[in-house]
Parts: sequence; C-alpha cells; structure tokens
Amino acid sequence: MKLCKILTRALLLMLAVLAMASCTRGKALQEGQGGSQATLLTMTHKDGYTVAQIKDPWHNGKVLHTYVLVPRDKALPANRPKGTVVRTPIERALVYSEVHTSVMRELGGFQAVKGVCDVNYYTDPEVLDLVKAGKIADCGNSNAPTIERVIAMKPDAILLSPYQDATYGQIAKLGIPIIECADYLEYTPLGRAEWVRFYGALLGDEARGDSLYRQVKARYDAITAKTATAQSRPSVITEMVISGIWSVPGGNSYMARIIKDAGGSYPWASDKSTGSLSLDFNQVLAKAQNADYWFVKWTGIKTLADLQAQYDLNKSFKAFKTHKVWACDTGESHFFVRIPFHPDVLLKEYASVLHPELFPGFKHEYYHQLEK
Repeated sequence: MKLCKILTRALLLMLAVLAMASCTRGKALQEGQGGSQATLLTMTHKDGYTVAQIKDPWHNGKVLHTYVLVPRDKALPANRPKGTVVRTPIERALVYSEVHTSVMRELGGFQAVKGVCDVNYYTDPEVLDLVKAGKIADCGNSNAPTIERVIAMKPDAILLSPYQDATYGQIAKLGIPIIECADYLEYTPLGRAEWVRFYGALLGDEARGDSLYRQVKARYDAITAKTATAQSRPSVITEMVISGIWSVPGGNSYMARIIKDAGGSYPWASDKSTGSLSLDFNQVLAKAQNADYWFVKWTGIKTLADLQAQYDLNKSFKAFKTHKVWACDTGESHFFVRIPFHPDVLLKEYASVLHPELFPGFKHEYYHQLEK
C-alpha cells in the first residue's frame, strides 16, 4: 500500500510537469502590469466589487475565466461585467487540492473548507480528522467527484486546478461557481506566490493576502540581493531520469529562475522554454556532466547509494563524485503543499547550498546532502 501511494504521488508529479510543458506559450513571460509578478491573474477593483480575470495559459490572447467578486452584504451591481459571480467571503468550499486548503488556513479562512476530493493524498492531520468525523465531506475522486455528496454539502464555490480544454463533467452543471486555480501554471516563483491575493479576496480578506504576499516577496528579494554579491556562480542540475526520461526545467521556467536567483548558473539557461524538456540520460550527461551541484526531488532517496540504485550511471556526474547532491524527500515532507506560495523558502534552501558563506548557520528544512 505504501509503495502504491508513493508511485501514485510520483505519477501525479510527472503529470503536473507534463501539463506545464504542454503549454503553448513559447516566448519568455514578462512581469505583469503595474509591478505585478503574476502573468495569468489580473485583479481590478470597482465600486463595490472586484473583477478577477484569469488568462488562458494554453491559448494566447484568450481569457480562461472572469470572476466578479461581490461582498455578501452588498447588492449585485447592475452594471457588472460578464463573468461568474462569487459572493465573498466564500463559506462552504469544496477544495480539490491540499495546496489550497493549506493557503486557506494561512489566510485565516480554513473554516470555509467543507469538502475535499482525493483525501487519500492529504497529509494534513486536521483535514483527515475532520473528514473522519464527518465535518468535512469526502467527495471522492477529483476526476469524477461523487455528485450526491457534492450536492449534499451545498458548496458556494469549488476550487480546482484547471487543465487544457477542461469541461469538468457533471460538476459544471450544478450552477456552483468553479474557481479555476491556475496558480500552478505561472512560470515565475513570485508570480505563483502572488495568487495568494486572489484567495484572500475570495475569503473576504484581500488585505491579508496582500500582506502575506508582500512578506514573501520581501524575503525573496532580500535573498536575491544577497546572492547577487557572491563571487562565484556554481552550475546546477535538477531532478533525475525516470523511466528513460529526464524532465529538465526549461531555461525560462520556474526552477531555472530559482537557480538564477539563488546565485547559480544553469546549463540550459539559453533555452526559452517555460515548461520542461524531455531528454534522455545521455543528453543530460553530455551537457551537464560537470555541474557542481545536483538537486533531486523524490521519495526514498537517503544516500548516494540510493541514487545510484535508481540508475547506475547517475554515478557519472561530477556532483555525485564530489558528494554535492542534495535531495528532498517529497514523501516525508510538505514540500509540494508549502512551496507554491512560499518560494522564498525554496530559494533560501538553494542559495544556502550554493553560497553557504552568505547564510551561516542556516538549517535546511527540506533538502539534505546525500552521503555514501
């Protein structure tokens, strides 16, 4: 059972990588208007309501969804634009992902979580206890939720992660606002983190969302400013070959930006892809065999021997030979839940490895150096 769970998580991770790689936006993304880092989300404040527009990440120039957020204590504006009306704060949400139940807790709105999907993948003990007690509804599989349970819990919003040309089946026919959480499709760390403003607005506390984002951005910028003073820029590779494919972050991707801001150099920096490159082992070895550091996210890798057991030729890399491989065990940590809205945490993990002299005494929460 444990092995099945590990393999299922790995598959979901791989699907997420492939989803990002499948986006048709080939050009480098630019920072949003007005200092915003988010490229897919625009929030416009009107008299008595807020319009949140989400760009379609798969079709340039098109809109994925427009939301008209109207406080519950106000009448619906007669001249409001076309879009899905969402009364705020939302009070009875069906949430598909632990990432979003987590950010709702951080925003002080966890009490609005009344239903979840894919509960088997949750690690949050409070969610699991409330589901067991029947206080949070288990609505089944996110690919085909149990409609009877969804109707019974009477949600006023459904938070889910969109995919290309999604229709959402029976859920879309219930007349319940579907909140398409496209934050995971942003390609810059701060762009993804800025979506906390949107979730704050949904919970009736955009000011808190703004505050959380400003704090994250301030910490992120401070780390970047510090690494800019470094005298060296060690080369970095990430991830590893799985079933013959090495999903290498594109040169204009989220992880490439993290490496750059952490004071590292990246062998694929000249590549313009915002998603990932599907390469074989030999292609990666030819270009990055002499990389100084190697960062791996997987589960069950505790030592260099474990990494070699995954694929014997992993021992061919310089970073392996010099014991400069750092691994994050995603099966034992909350990495995927916390990092999306806290890229400053990931940035400091990387920066402190590449430039320990700039971060003396830093204790790693997620990555650890592999020993023999």
